[in-house]
Amino acid sequence: MQKLFTSIRRLGFRRGPARLAGGIAGGIAQHVGINVWLARLLVLVSFLLPVVGVGLYLVVWALTPWQDGSIPLERALGGNPEIH
Repeated sequence: MQKLFTSIRRLGFRRGPARLAGGIAGGIAQHVGINVWLARLLVLVSFLLPVVGVGLYLVVWALTPWQDGSIPLERALGGNPEIH
């Protein structure tokens, strides 16, 4: 599992520093270079898709590193996150 978490960190995608809830839309906006409110709107629209919207959001939330590099799923599994 450590190899998976290290690979996720190498992607360079992090939760946005200006977050309202989970920070996923802020991270998408920062990574793609779009307005954070547009990203939030797109995330909300994705929730209209059955299962895919909310389910995918939860998976992304569990695997997206915080600004310090820690990953929620890794912490939940009792791992010692490598902080970058």
